[in-house]
Amino acid sequence: MIKRTGTRKPYINTMKEKIETSNAPKAIGTYSQAIKSGNLIFLSGQIPLDPKTMKLVEGDENQIRQAFKNVIELCKASDATSSEIVKVNISLSDLSVFSKVNEIMKEFFDEPYPARAALQVAKLPLDALIEIEAIIVKGNPD
Repeated sequence: MIKRTGTRKPYINTMKEKIETSNAPKAIGTYSQAIKSGNLIFLSGQIPLDPKTMKLVEGDENQIRQAFKNVIELCKASDATSSEIVKVNISLSDLSVFSKVNEIMKEFFDEPYPARAALQVAKLPLDALIEIEAIIVKGNPD
């Protein structure tokens, strides 16, 4: 048995609300497009699927742009804007497009840009070039 000493941390509300929109690709697995918990919204990774056809768009620039568009559509469905995104994780199947990602990202975000990680991975779903996930903070934590 573990014996705890000192004061306990306050209870954290773990209720979660599913957020979904037909303007972004539907989930292709056992996950939600986005989840809201308190004032935090977690956007699942978005690959460059056209939400109408559920097929990957063609071309590196188009794939990068479509993945960002899907993130923005989830922001809208969350009643948020790109300026409320505080963290972005970008996975790339080919890091040689990193500079193109930076260039295109400026079309969707203004300064101060969100914190970001970008890394190359061995493979992404449906052989996509890019996957983007994000965290949004809405208002005050109260």
